[in-house]
Amino acid sequence: MPQITVDYSAHLDETFDHHGFAGALHPLIAEMVTTKIAACKTRFRRVEETAVADAPDGDAIVHVEIALLAGRTPEIKARLTESVVELLAGHIEPTDGLTLHLSAETRDLDPSYRKN
Repeated sequence: MPQITVDYSAHLDETFDHHGFAGALHPLIAEMVTTKIAACKTRFRRVEETAVADAPDGDAIVHVEIALLAGRTPEIKARLTESVVELLAGHIEPTDGLTLHLSAETRDLDPSYRKN
C-alpha cells in the first residue's frame, strides 16, 4: 500500500517520463498520507487505443488511480489528487497537435485487500 496504477495513451511513449514521475510521486504520496516511500507500488499500463468524445485521433489520456488503506479524510484525498495531476503535467513534454487529458483519483482499498 499505496497501490498506484497509471493508464496512459500509447501516443505518449516518447514524451512521458514514467520513471521520473514515479520517482517524484512516491515521496509526495508518502508525505501526504503518512506512509513510507518503500510502501508505494506503481504499475504503468500502456493503452493502445483511446477515444475522447468526438475529438480527433490527436488526443492522449493519462489517468492515475491511487488506492489507499481506509482512514484518510476526503480533504487529504482531494489534495493528493490535485497534487498528482500537477506533478503529472510536469513529466509529459508537450507535443504539437496532441491534446492531453490528465486525471487522477484517490480511493480507499476494498476491505478484502491483503498483501504479503
